[in-house]
Amino acid sequence: MNIISLTGKSLCELEEILSPLEQLRIKQIYKWLTRGVSDFSQMTDIPACIRGDLKTRFKTFSGKAVSCHDDRYAKKIIVALNDGEKTECVLLNDGKNRLTSCLSVQAGCPIGCVFCKTGSLGFKRNLDAHEIAEQFFFLQNSLPGKAEKKDEKLIDNIVIMGMGEPLLNLEQLRKTISFFMDTRGMNYSRRRITASTCGICGGLFDLANNGPYIKLAFSLVTADEKLRRDLIPAAKSNPLKKIKEALVLFQDKGGGRITLEIPLLGGVNTRDKDTQLLAQFAAGLDNVINVIPWNPVQGFMFEGKPLNEPEKKETFNFINKLENKGLKVTMRLRKGRSVMGACGQLGE
Repeated sequence: MNIISLTGKSLCELEEILSPLEQLRIKQIYKWLTRGVSDFSQMTDIPACIRGDLKTRFKTFSGKAVSCHDDRYAKKIIVALNDGEKTECVLLNDGKNRLTSCLSVQAGCPIGCVFCKTGSLGFKRNLDAHEIAEQFFFLQNSLPGKAEKKDEKLIDNIVIMGMGEPLLNLEQLRKTISFFMDTRGMNYSRRRITASTCGICGGLFDLANNGPYIKLAFSLVTADEKLRRDLIPAAKSNPLKKIKEALVLFQDKGGGRITLEIPLLGGVNTRDKDTQLLAQFAAGLDNVINVIPWNPVQGFMFEGKPLNEPEKKETFNFINKLENKGLKVTMRLRKGRSVMGACGQLGE
């Protein structure tokens, strides 16, 4: 028999699960769970008899952090799910002690981008909302001094940029975001939450029409439609024209500035043509372009040749050409490569 885990459940879900326990106690339990407690005994303002009953009937977490790999600026935790599948999450430090949690929405990924390690794993399954939320707490609980700072936000930002495509698990993504933003619990602002998508038209239009209007990043890669389809198989059924329509609608409905992500592949999407088409795609959008020099994955090929990270000169030439076209450009800081926790490297 599967024992129900409580972490990541909304207050409404807890009220149903824990009924007929009185409302005050349920709210106290919810507050403790949003702090990431790993054992019911840590809920010190709950009577011992109730804690004992919770321990016999429920679990705090459904998954388990089975390994941790870290370097100076990044920590990657591998999570074993209750059915034996695995997913990964990453904690990034910007060097100024601002922390960002990078969470996964799927075990594996169905998109199959030729430059992404996760895409080579294939698709296992979608994660439930509580399984996405649990990753945050595994990362938070790994921080030193966490117990002494139980009422502080130790992690500044939440990005849904790990394993999987968020818009192919939109219902559970919405539930997770609602959990993070609940003012009675974690109380994260929508400006502190970002989801990254490769551009699933149906999901983008759904998000534009129904929210939530969190920060959105679109992994454009290239605005050359043919090249994009060769690099991202899912692009064949998600043309850039429709994606841009959805992005414009998202902003018209209340979404803010959109990040256009460009994983930069040496000699592949760094041409003059790529900068020209990118400028055309960006026109009419409130956007910033985030250039991400490709993080190497051994053995990855494209058109019969090994994929390579771009040379520094190649990267800065690309950026300069975009800036000369009046575009705002940033470059992703490289963190987590030594633990295979950087963008595109997730997947044991």
